[in-house]
Amino acid sequence: MKIAVLGASGHAGSEIAREAAARGHEVIAIARHPEAIPAAAGIVPTKGDASDAAQLAKLIAGSDAVISALHHTIKAEILLAALREAGVTRFLVTGGAASLKGADGARLIDNPEFPADWKPAALAGIAFLDDLKATDDIDWTFFSPAMIIFEGERQGHYRKGGDDLVVDANGESKISFADFALAMVDELEAHEHSRARFTAAY
Repeated sequence: MKIAVLGASGHAGSEIAREAAARGHEVIAIARHPEAIPAAAGIVPTKGDASDAAQLAKLIAGSDAVISALHHTIKAEILLAALREAGVTRFLVTGGAASLKGADGARLIDNPEFPADWKPAALAGIAFLDDLKATDDIDWTFFSPAMIIFEGERQGHYRKGGDDLVVDANGESKISFADFALAMVDELEAHEHSRARFTAAY
């Protein structure tokens, strides 16, 4: 497939670009600073500003899917407008864990212990998901990862869930950026969560 990855110079975006290219996909890796995009066979570093819907539409035209690793720094309406203009209907988004449900059945963001300084970004992610749910012409998937994403070795495995936080035997929810990318590219290929959210952790 031909895949456009937005935010390809960041931790998540660069790992997703590498994982997709390693599996033989053609990756258009888009970032404001393309020099920071990892060099690898199959990855085409591309300078672009995702906040400009018209410019972005030209860059993603002809793609089979777009993966956003922008962490909601750009509003959903701008990215959706670019996809529509480009005629791309498959859209995968890296989200956050705040709207996942904990063991008590409440959203993590509603827990009194949820860090206050995380809330603005978390609320932006929740608003992005809500905007996707209101969309009927784009085949979207929203990936809410583990609570903790860290730099680490690719273990090549993870456990998936839906709206509930996935935790290990110690009650921890974590995944490396490499296995985060593995889960996203697995979803790209398997297409198991059309117009739905999923999560993944060890």
